[in-house]
Amino acid sequence: MRFTLTFDGPLPPSAGASVKQEIREALHPQLKELWSHEPLVHDHKFLEPIGPGNDISVLTNVDGHVFAPLVSQRLWLLAELTISMLRPEPPGGIVTNQGDIDNRLKTLFDALRAPTTSQEIKPGVRPSSVQDPLFTLLDDDRLITRVSVETDRLLAPPTASPFYTRLTIGVALTASRVTYGNQNLIA
Repeated sequence: MRFTLTFDGPLPPSAGASVKQEIREALHPQLKELWSHEPLVHDHKFLEPIGPGNDISVLTNVDGHVFAPLVSQRLWLLAELTISMLRPEPPGGIVTNQGDIDNRLKTLFDALRAPTTSQEIKPGVRPSSVQDPLFTLLDDDRLITRVSVETDRLLAPPTASPFYTRLTIGVALTASRVTYGNQNLIA
């Protein structure tokens, strides 16, 4: 399965829980929409708690906040990412006054995954629930097995944030183990 996510906004090289949560919330509508299309539209059982008749769930609860990561260890899924990063600076500036790319990518990878502790959730954010989880790409950023990054200059008027970035994130799902539950997601 392949799909594309997009993000427009600040992507600083060092970010706290608030910035990462804002990125998660920006990607949430796209990931939620993904579950309404083939082949995920037939796999809504993964979005229900484990119980009678449902032995696999991707839902994870962190201090009352429910997340629904698509790429989950429970489904034996892995992600390969192809990232186009447009920034308002000359191409090739790997290390600049705007922060180096590897640290900006670390911020992105942290935001693509479900938090593991309550300290990783922006204070004061409304808790999500089993009926309305926050959709994330990853259960854990260790499930990223390949990354390709291309940077270029963003040809747009200057913004208020020096870290403004436009991302196009191509995602390809693979599996560490093919199972009955994930075979339609990697075909």
